[in-house]
Amino acid sequence: MKLLRDNGLTIFLTVATIGTMLGMVASGLSVYNDELLHHHQPTVSLAAYLISGHFLSALFENWESEFLQMSAYVVLTAFLFQRGSAESKDPDDGAEQDEDPARHAGDPNAPLPVRLGGLSASLYAYSLGIALFALFLLSFALHLQHSAAAEAVEALSHGEPPRTIWQHAGSAQFWFESFQNWQSEFLSTAVLVVLSIFLRFRGSPESKPVAAPHSKTGA
Repeated sequence: MKLLRDNGLTIFLTVATIGTMLGMVASGLSVYNDELLHHHQPTVSLAAYLISGHFLSALFENWESEFLQMSAYVVLTAFLFQRGSAESKDPDDGAEQDEDPARHAGDPNAPLPVRLGGLSASLYAYSLGIALFALFLLSFALHLQHSAAAEAVEALSHGEPPRTIWQHAGSAQFWFESFQNWQSEFLSTAVLVVLSIFLRFRGSPESKPVAAPHSKTGA
Protein backbone atom coordinates (compact mmCIF):
# COMPACT_ATOMS: atom_id res chain seq x y z
CA MET A 1 0.00 0.00 0.00
CA LYS A 2 1.15 3.51 -0.82
CA LEU A 3 0.23 4.70 2.68
CA LEU A 4 2.51 2.14 4.30
CA ARG A 5 5.33 2.79 1.84
CA ASP A 6 5.19 6.56 2.25
CA ASN A 7 4.88 6.46 6.04
CA GLY A 8 6.68 3.25 6.91
CA LEU A 9 9.36 4.86 9.06
CA THR A 10 6.86 6.75 11.23
CA ILE A 11 4.56 3.72 11.49
CA PHE A 12 7.39 1.41 12.53
CA LEU A 13 8.75 3.85 15.11
CA THR A 14 5.26 4.44 16.52
CA VAL A 15 4.62 0.71 16.87
CA ALA A 16 8.09 0.22 18.40
CA THR A 17 7.42 3.05 20.87
CA ILE A 18 4.09 1.54 21.95
CA GLY A 19 5.57 -1.94 22.19
CA THR A 20 8.55 -0.93 24.29
CA MET A 21 6.35 1.27 26.48
CA LEU A 22 4.11 -1.73 27.18
CA GLY A 23 7.22 -3.68 28.11
CA MET A 24 8.29 -0.84 30.40
CA VAL A 25 4.87 -0.83 32.08
CA ALA A 26 4.81 -4.59 32.62
CA SER A 27 8.36 -4.83 33.97
CA GLY A 28 8.06 -1.62 35.99
CA LEU A 29 4.84 -2.77 37.65
CA SER A 30 6.53 -6.02 38.65
CA VAL A 31 9.55 -4.20 40.09
CA TYR A 32 7.40 -1.65 41.93
CA ASN A 33 5.14 -4.27 43.50
CA ASP A 34 8.21 -6.27 44.58
CA GLU A 35 9.50 -3.14 46.32
CA LEU A 36 6.13 -2.61 48.03
CA LEU A 37 6.04 -6.20 49.25
CA HIS A 38 9.59 -5.79 50.55
CA HIS A 39 8.34 -2.87 52.67
CA HIS A 40 5.26 -4.86 53.76
CA GLN A 41 2.88 -2.62 51.84
CA PRO A 42 -0.04 -3.61 49.58
CA THR A 43 0.67 -3.92 45.88
CA VAL A 44 -0.92 -1.61 43.31
CA SER A 45 -3.04 -2.25 40.25
CA LEU A 46 -1.98 -1.49 36.71
CA ALA A 47 -4.16 1.63 36.65
CA ALA A 48 -2.61 2.91 39.88
CA TYR A 49 0.89 2.20 38.61
CA LEU A 50 0.32 4.20 35.42
CA ILE A 51 -0.19 7.38 37.47
CA SER A 52 2.51 6.61 40.01
CA GLY A 53 5.68 8.64 40.40
CA HIS A 54 7.71 5.45 39.86
CA PHE A 55 6.42 5.04 36.30
CA LEU A 56 5.95 8.66 35.23
CA SER A 57 9.29 9.81 36.61
CA ALA A 58 11.13 7.12 34.64
CA LEU A 59 9.08 7.86 31.52
CA PHE A 60 9.64 11.62 31.47
CA GLU A 61 13.26 11.25 32.60
CA ASN A 62 13.97 9.43 29.36
CA TRP A 63 11.85 11.70 27.17
CA GLU A 64 13.66 14.68 28.66
CA SER A 65 17.07 13.38 27.62
CA GLU A 66 15.90 12.46 24.12
CA PHE A 67 14.41 15.87 23.43
CA LEU A 68 17.54 17.52 24.82
CA GLN A 69 19.64 15.47 22.42
CA MET A 70 17.50 16.25 19.39
CA SER A 71 17.11 19.97 20.11
CA ALA A 72 20.84 20.37 20.76
CA TYR A 73 21.67 18.40 17.61
CA VAL A 74 19.39 20.49 15.39
CA VAL A 75 20.80 23.75 16.76
CA LEU A 76 24.48 22.76 16.93
CA THR A 77 24.61 21.35 13.39
CA ALA A 78 23.39 24.73 12.13
CA PHE A 79 26.54 26.42 13.42
CA LEU A 80 29.25 23.80 14.08
CA PHE A 81 31.04 21.42 11.72
CA GLN A 82 32.80 18.05 11.71
CA ARG A 83 34.83 17.52 8.57
CA GLY A 84 34.11 14.20 6.90
CA SER A 85 30.96 13.42 8.88
CA ALA A 86 27.69 12.58 7.15
CA GLU A 87 25.98 14.46 9.99
CA SER A 88 27.65 17.81 9.25
CA LYS A 89 27.58 20.53 6.65
CA ASP A 90 30.78 21.03 4.68
CA PRO A 91 32.92 23.67 6.43
CA ASP A 92 34.46 24.66 3.09
CA ASP A 93 31.18 25.06 1.26
CA GLY A 94 30.48 28.76 1.21
CA ALA A 95 27.17 28.31 -0.56
CA GLU A 96 24.06 29.22 1.36
CA GLN A 97 22.62 26.05 2.89
CA ASP A 98 19.09 27.41 3.09
CA GLU A 99 18.25 30.47 1.04
CA ASP A 100 16.31 33.38 2.48
CA PRO A 101 12.68 32.16 2.83
CA ALA A 102 11.50 35.68 1.97
CA ARG A 103 12.32 34.84 -1.66
CA HIS A 104 9.47 32.34 -1.59
CA ALA A 105 6.84 34.59 -0.04
CA GLY A 106 4.87 34.49 -3.28
CA ASP A 107 5.20 30.74 -3.80
CA PRO A 108 1.74 29.15 -3.38
CA ASN A 109 3.41 25.85 -2.43
CA ALA A 110 5.48 27.38 0.37
CA PRO A 111 4.35 26.80 3.98
CA LEU A 112 1.85 29.38 5.24
CA PRO A 113 4.25 31.12 7.68
CA VAL A 114 6.69 31.69 4.80
CA ARG A 115 3.96 33.25 2.69
CA LEU A 116 2.83 35.46 5.58
CA GLY A 117 6.36 36.72 6.20
CA GLY A 118 7.42 38.87 9.14
CA LEU A 119 7.47 37.40 12.64
CA SER A 120 5.64 34.22 11.61
CA ALA A 121 8.30 33.47 8.98
CA SER A 122 11.11 34.23 11.43
CA LEU A 123 9.68 31.90 14.07
CA TYR A 124 8.96 29.21 11.49
CA ALA A 125 12.57 29.39 10.29
CA TYR A 126 13.68 28.06 13.71
CA SER A 127 10.49 26.22 14.66
CA LEU A 128 12.03 22.73 14.75
CA GLY A 129 14.62 23.69 17.34
CA ILE A 130 12.08 25.73 19.31
CA ALA A 131 9.56 22.87 19.38
CA LEU A 132 12.13 20.27 20.44
CA PHE A 133 13.53 22.51 23.18
CA ALA A 134 9.98 23.24 24.42
CA LEU A 135 9.34 19.48 24.59
CA PHE A 136 12.59 19.11 26.56
CA LEU A 137 11.49 21.76 29.06
CA LEU A 138 8.04 20.16 29.41
CA SER A 139 9.56 16.71 29.93
CA PHE A 140 12.06 18.16 32.42
CA ALA A 141 9.24 19.74 34.44
CA LEU A 142 7.19 16.53 34.41
CA HIS A 143 10.25 14.48 35.37
CA LEU A 144 10.84 16.81 38.32
CA GLN A 145 7.21 16.63 39.42
CA HIS A 146 6.92 12.85 39.33
CA SER A 147 10.43 12.20 40.59
CA ALA A 148 9.51 14.26 43.66
CA ALA A 149 6.30 12.23 44.00
CA ALA A 150 8.23 8.96 43.80
CA GLU A 151 10.72 10.17 46.40
CA ALA A 152 7.86 11.23 48.69
CA VAL A 153 6.38 7.72 48.57
CA GLU A 154 9.79 6.26 49.33
CA ALA A 155 10.26 8.63 52.28
CA LEU A 156 6.86 7.79 53.73
CA SER A 157 7.59 4.08 53.44
CA HIS A 158 10.58 4.68 55.71
CA GLY A 159 8.60 6.84 58.12
CA GLU A 160 10.35 10.02 57.02
CA PRO A 161 8.73 13.36 56.06
CA PRO A 162 8.66 13.96 52.28
CA ARG A 163 10.55 16.88 50.79
CA THR A 164 8.90 19.61 48.77
CA ILE A 165 9.28 19.64 45.00
CA TRP A 166 11.71 22.56 45.29
CA GLN A 167 13.81 20.71 47.84
CA HIS A 168 13.83 17.73 45.51
CA ALA A 169 14.89 19.98 42.61
CA GLY A 170 18.04 20.82 44.55
CA SER A 171 18.78 17.24 45.52
CA ALA A 172 21.66 15.16 44.23
CA GLN A 173 19.21 12.35 43.44
CA PHE A 174 17.24 14.42 40.92
CA TRP A 175 20.33 15.70 39.15
CA PHE A 176 21.87 12.23 39.13
CA GLU A 177 18.75 10.99 37.32
CA SER A 178 19.08 13.80 34.77
CA PHE A 179 22.83 13.76 34.17
CA GLN A 180 23.02 9.98 33.79
CA ASN A 181 20.72 10.28 30.78
CA TRP A 182 22.04 13.52 29.35
CA GLN A 183 25.62 12.28 29.13
CA SER A 184 24.56 9.15 27.25
CA GLU A 185 22.64 11.21 24.69
CA PHE A 186 25.58 13.52 23.98
CA LEU A 187 27.94 10.53 23.83
CA SER A 188 25.76 8.59 21.37
CA THR A 189 25.44 11.66 19.14
CA ALA A 190 29.19 12.22 19.19
CA VAL A 191 29.78 8.56 18.32
CA LEU A 192 27.37 8.79 15.36
CA VAL A 193 29.04 11.98 14.11
CA VAL A 194 32.52 10.45 14.25
CA LEU A 195 31.68 6.93 13.02
CA SER A 196 29.83 8.33 10.00
CA ILE A 197 33.19 9.67 8.82
CA PHE A 198 34.63 6.17 8.41
CA LEU A 199 31.73 3.71 8.35
CA ARG A 200 28.78 3.33 5.96
CA PHE A 201 25.31 1.81 5.77
CA ARG A 202 24.26 1.52 2.16
CA GLY A 203 20.90 3.10 1.43
CA SER A 204 20.62 5.11 4.65
CA PRO A 205 20.32 8.91 4.39
CA GLU A 206 22.39 9.05 7.58
CA SER A 207 25.34 7.54 5.73
CA LYS A 208 27.60 8.82 2.98
CA PRO A 209 27.73 6.75 -0.23
CA VAL A 210 29.77 3.60 0.33
CA ALA A 211 32.50 4.65 -2.14
CA ALA A 212 32.71 8.24 -0.83
CA PRO A 213 36.13 9.25 0.55
CA HIS A 214 36.43 9.73 4.31
CA SER A 215 37.15 13.42 3.74
CA LYS A 216 33.76 13.98 2.12
CA THR A 217 31.44 15.89 4.44
CA GLY A 218 27.66 15.42 4.45
CA ALA A 219 25.49 12.65 3.05
